[in-house]
Amino acid sequence: MRIIAGLVALILAVPQGSEFGRRIAADAEQHRDEIVKELVELLSIPNVAADKVNIRRNAEHLQRLLTKHKFAAEILETGGNPLVYAEVAGRQDPNLPTILYYCHYDGQPVDAKKWNQSDPFEPVIRGEGRDARIYARSASDDKAPIVALLAAFDAIHRTGIEPSRTTNIKIILDGEEEASSPSLVPAIAKYRDKLRADLMVILDGPGHSSGRPTVAYGARGIATVDLTVYGPKSGVHSGNYGNWMPNPAMRLAALLASMKDDTGRATVKGFYDAVPPMTAEERAILDAVPDDSARMLSVFGVAAPEQAFPKLQDALQYPTLNIRGLASSFVGANARTIVPDRATAAIDIRLVKETAADDLIAKLRAHIAQQGYHLVDADPDDATRAAHSKIARLSVNGPILEAFRTPVSDPRARALVESLTRTFGQPPVQLRTLGGTVPIAPFIEALGFPALIVPIVNFDNNQHEENENLRIGALLDGIVTIAAVMRQ
Repeated sequence: MRIIAGLVALILAVPQGSEFGRRIAADAEQHRDEIVKELVELLSIPNVAADKVNIRRNAEHLQRLLTKHKFAAEILETGGNPLVYAEVAGRQDPNLPTILYYCHYDGQPVDAKKWNQSDPFEPVIRGEGRDARIYARSASDDKAPIVALLAAFDAIHRTGIEPSRTTNIKIILDGEEEASSPSLVPAIAKYRDKLRADLMVILDGPGHSSGRPTVAYGARGIATVDLTVYGPKSGVHSGNYGNWMPNPAMRLAALLASMKDDTGRATVKGFYDAVPPMTAEERAILDAVPDDSARMLSVFGVAAPEQAFPKLQDALQYPTLNIRGLASSFVGANARTIVPDRATAAIDIRLVKETAADDLIAKLRAHIAQQGYHLVDADPDDATRAAHSKIARLSVNGPILEAFRTPVSDPRARALVESLTRTFGQPPVQLRTLGGTVPIAPFIEALGFPALIVPIVNFDNNQHEENENLRIGALLDGIVTIAAVMRQ
């Protein structure tokens, strides 16, 4: 009965779609238990990028898994964590287009005490049917798409439906994505011949909240900076010196408030200047994305979005100026009655294709100076403290990751969208850019062919957080989506 009920739900997931889509959906449901078992086994191997022993275990497990599914698979050594590469054994037709599928098998670090289970690497399944969820680190980001990719490949062959047009398949699995993929671009020089393709499909990120198949033409980049405002050389008693000693936390709060107006729009001069108006085709894509704002706001527990960008799709087309953390002295049981010596804000700037990180950081630096601050490159010495009443430091930390975007008019992109439309009986949700960052923009640029993101996991998956999860229905629907991508 569970299989019949699931089959009905899967058929409904491809409304007015093709026979191909319905056959793939039925196959995924029929083999659901073994698909979930493969995913649970993969999730049971810890995969934090810095854990070299377990990362190697992941790579070797994936090589065996790919071989089991009739791929010719091998481990590609790099200066860091290994890549896992595969292509269909004995079949690369030069007359057919080639798709290189990119996933990553490493995951974010975990704080096991904050999970609702004993170990984030011991998967737990809660719920029933398509609404059941697998809870584990990397359940959604990004091991589920690897298993879904293999299940889609199997389903195409098991259905016995010869595709009217097929593609060559190559797979590259990255073991350092959550550590910014430092070994990926250097690996191209050594393995370029293996990586040649006509299109890269990145299986990463959450799908649209509507649950419809989703295609993103790009993703934003990121630059991270720390802004520190200095007070006295050491914390001083707030009773003895309050109202007299400048408080760096209060000054930082005012400085941060000066960077945005009440609507949430950045007031840093020229912050949005590089972003051109949308073309008619781009505007049409943005307007066609289903507006699910009310449900998303309810899920996240927020009454209303920022007034500057009330539509999420419009907000994603511009760089952000986000406070991602604040620190000054102590709070809670450790709080002290002092004027602190410093206050720091951790800030991230999400970049779009048209913006350059150096330019936006320079504009932020100029804004801070315009508020009367003397900017330093290190903690101020006594002479600097004596000469300037307001002192701040803006320091870049971590690598800068650029944005990428494939034009919506690209022929390979159009072919992929058309295949999804045929399979599901309606166009996929098309996103001009994802809000998040995938650290492979340099990889895409170095390879020299277009890339698209096809996310398949549920939008509410707690990605990068505690209790990361994958909805089983999203996994099964994702198998149909990937099969459609293969059958262009």
